[in-house]
Amino acid sequence: MADLSFVCLQQLDAIPDGLLDCAPTDLLQVLGKPTLLHLKGKQNNTLFISVMLHGNETTGLFAVQSLLQKYQSRMLPRNVSIFFGNVQAAAQGARRLDHQADFNRIWPGSEYDACPETQMAQQIVDIMADRNLFASVDIHNNTGLNPHYACINRLDPAYQQLATLFARFVVYFTRPKGVQSAAFAELCPAVTLECGRPDQTYGVKHAADFIDSCLNLSELASHPVHPQDIDLFHTVAQVKIRPEINFSFTTPDVPLQLDPDLEKMNFFEVPAGTAIGKVNGENEMPVEAKGENGEDVSERFFELKGNELMFKRPTMPSMMTLNERVIKQDCLCYLMERLQG
Repeated sequence: MADLSFVCLQQLDAIPDGLLDCAPTDLLQVLGKPTLLHLKGKQNNTLFISVMLHGNETTGLFAVQSLLQKYQSRMLPRNVSIFFGNVQAAAQGARRLDHQADFNRIWPGSEYDACPETQMAQQIVDIMADRNLFASVDIHNNTGLNPHYACINRLDPAYQQLATLFARFVVYFTRPKGVQSAAFAELCPAVTLECGRPDQTYGVKHAADFIDSCLNLSELASHPVHPQDIDLFHTVAQVKIRPEINFSFTTPDVPLQLDPDLEKMNFFEVPAGTAIGKVNGENEMPVEAKGENGEDVSERFFELKGNELMFKRPTMPSMMTLNERVIKQDCLCYLMERLQG
């Protein structure tokens, strides 16, 4: 049974005891519930940061802790509001708990029916719309082998400028729906940072340095990014394994046995005919690819040849992972096409 009181938003205007050095698993004890922390800075516009929307993606928390420790004895360069998301899942080191909605699918535009989580996300957007937003930064990790990259939901120059402050790899996407960055893109330049695996300390430094740069910028450039400074990709499909299909990377004779080297394909332009797994038993398509408008594009990207599941056309996967729980809770991967360059 879900504890609905947990989803009530808490707002604070001072750093609570223990926040700056607690482990992610202790966030629930320190904060008690999802928390929006407002801190005053020299410039009267606000940088919004969201961390721990997924409870096992810890880089954002560590980056924020590092940054706040740096400014402990002096005033922040500009106002900051930080949302600490799924602290309940963080206590268990999980992306989300089984009874929970995904905290990065609950924002305005969500495909979830109205629920306490979507109401909380709407409340946060409403609060922040009145705080003279400078930019929004949502910090994530992923489980597969991926470079650091930034994601945007609009192609306006300011959004691309913000993204390339973090990485030259930039991914434009419109699905999945209900993500934090898309909701805040209606209010200000917004970006999602993908900081590699959560156990990589470089990700913490990279994210913290990026936030610090955002705090100290006088403004975001509004001119287009020079083509040589950006590798821009467009997410054209989200790929899920059909829920009735049992799959594994290690167990033979399951309906879908996936290639254990899948994650090495991330951010490489993979040629047509590349196999990603073997189908045992019924000769039916085990994956479902959805396009930007939710349409089924499985036949456009995949085909079965013999018992092999393979790409039908050249494509670039991202977020391929060997974590079977993440695949079940989210997806197998995204497919991208180059927008320029």
